[in-house]
Amino acid sequence: MAPLPKRKYAKARQGKRRAHLGLKATAVVECPQCHSPKLPHHVCKTCGSYDGKEVIKIKSPKPKKAS
Repeated sequence: MAPLPKRKYAKARQGKRRAHLGLKATAVVECPQCHSPKLPHHVCKTCGSYDGKEVIKIKSPKPKKAS
């Protein structure tokens, strides 16, 4: 059987040990074309542009049918 600690570890020590495990906020930049938030180095989901050029065509939303 392995040796066991004589005393309980304090929560502060435990927090110091796990300091690098916290979640980080995702980096978001503003699209230069439509000014909506987007991930850096990705195509904008709103307008479909990347590096000032239209890369993909975004389908316009379908109009809702009145019933």
